[in-house]
Amino acid sequence: MSTYVLVHGAWHSGQCWDRVVPLLAEAGHEVHAPTLTGHGDTVDLLGPDVGLGRYVDDVVRLLLGHDLTDVVLVGHSFAGMIISAVANEVPGRIGHLVYLDAMDPVDGQTAVDVAPPAQGMLDAAAASGTPWRLPPMSPAFLGVTRPEDVAWLETMLTDESARAFQEPVKLGNPALGAIPATYVRCVADRPARPPASTVRPNGLPVRVRELESGHDSMITAPRELAEVLLEVV
Repeated sequence: MSTYVLVHGAWHSGQCWDRVVPLLAEAGHEVHAPTLTGHGDTVDLLGPDVGLGRYVDDVVRLLLGHDLTDVVLVGHSFAGMIISAVANEVPGRIGHLVYLDAMDPVDGQTAVDVAPPAQGMLDAAAASGTPWRLPPMSPAFLGVTRPEDVAWLETMLTDESARAFQEPVKLGNPALGAIPATYVRCVADRPARPPASTVRPNGLPVRVRELESGHDSMITAPRELAEVLLEVV
């Protein structure tokens, strides 16, 4: 049995993994899908002080509180920032990192450094009455188009804190470089996407897998995603 910790990206909640969790559990694995501070049922806790550091603390507390080891730590989209920082903080508890269509930063980068187009969202927020709040992206932008999937996704999308995209990640632990990693790229809505690198920024080789799905593959292609995740254990 392996232990999976599935970390949702910006604007989502742990509920987004509800179609994937039972598939991993049915294969005999322990699965955790936490909701980060300020999302889902804790949306009332979202504020300008909530950011990357808080999210990292959320996941580290889960690992320590449940004494989880040899974890397959999966980060979707923005959560690539989170899982990198978590692995930097507690590398001895991580057995494998999975970047699901996710950011893969180097030390000191912000989410905007990794994905410069995100600056447009920050600029729009800065011109609004709530400069620290970022409204969610549309389901279509996330690759979700079926009406029933859109309706479900919209029940869990909430605002994100601008601080999450502005806070630099800390990745100075040399033990981070020894953790195996897999990149999962969702390519259905980006057929002209350039080839993925076969190494992480620190030079560590990676496995690359592709899914014929949009960005939110846990919503639209849960079974295919679960099959990929089961391959890494």
